[in-house]
Amino acid sequence: MMKKLIVLLLVIFGFLTLQSCKDKSMDLNVITFNIRLDLAFDSLNSWQYRKDVAAQIIKKYDADIIGTQEVLPNQMQDLKDRLVEYTAIGVGRDDGANKGEFSALFYKTSRFKEHDSGTFWLSETPDIPSLGWDAAYPRIATWAILEDRLTSKKIFVINTHLDHVGKVARINGVKLMLEKAKRVAEDYPVILTGDFNSNPYSDVVQFVLDEANSFNLVDTRLVSNVVKGKNTTFHDYGRIPLEKQECIDYIFVDKNFRTDSYEVIEDKLDGVYLSDHNPVVTRISL
Repeated sequence: MMKKLIVLLLVIFGFLTLQSCKDKSMDLNVITFNIRLDLAFDSLNSWQYRKDVAAQIIKKYDADIIGTQEVLPNQMQDLKDRLVEYTAIGVGRDDGANKGEFSALFYKTSRFKEHDSGTFWLSETPDIPSLGWDAAYPRIATWAILEDRLTSKKIFVINTHLDHVGKVARINGVKLMLEKAKRVAEDYPVILTGDFNSNPYSDVVQFVLDEANSFNLVDTRLVSNVVKGKNTTFHDYGRIPLEKQECIDYIFVDKNFRTDSYEVIEDKLDGVYLSDHNPVVTRISL
C-alpha cells in the first residue's frame, strides 16, 4: 500500500512539475544582424577588424537567437569559434553547402533543443540552389523548429536576406516565407528576422503586417513597450547622414508574443564599427 502511495505521489509531482514548466513565460532576446560580408576594400572596416566586436555584441546582449546575413564561409567559422555556446544552422546560398553567403541562424545550445531545420531558396524552385524572379543574387531563408528546454514550448524561427535589386523577388520571397511558416510551423509561434532591403512603408513590409493576409506578423518596433536607439538600421559605416538612413532590418513575430523592448544597437563597440548595418535586438515573451 505504501509503495502504491509513493508511486502515486511521484506521478502527481511529475505532472505538476511538467505543468509548471509549461505555464512559465518564455522570455527571449532575439537579434537580427547583417554582419557585412568580408571584403578587403572595406579597409579598416573589413571583417578582420570587426569579427571580435561582432561576437562580443551578441554576448553583451545575451542573445538567445540570432538571425545573421551576409555570412561568408570564413566568417561563419569565425563566429562559430567565438560563439561556442551557440549552435549554427545554415548553408551557403550558391551551392546549398559551403559556397556563397549564409543567412545563418544561431541559437543557445543550452537553451533549445532543435527538432527540425532547413534552408530553401527564394525562387520558383525553392528546393535547389537557384535565382528567383528578377533578383540580382540567389536568396535563401534558413529556418528551425526549436524547443525551449525551460518551458518545453516550441517555436518556429526563420531568417533571410531579401534581394537589393529585384522588386518582384522581394515581394514573392516574403510571400514564400510566410507560406512556409504557415505550413511548417503548425501551431508554433513564429519569429521572422532579416535584412529585407525594404523600408517600413514598402509593399514588402506592409504585406507582412497586413491583417487581411491569412498569415501576418507584427513589427516588434511598432508594438514594443520600450523602444531605444535610432529608428534606422543601415548607415554604410557612417557614410550616410542620419536623416537619409533607412530602416531595412526587422524582427517580426506573431501575435502570441509580447514585445517588452526593442533596440537599434549603436554603430560601434569600443570604437570599432560592428557592420555597415546596426544590429537590432528585441526582448519578447511568450
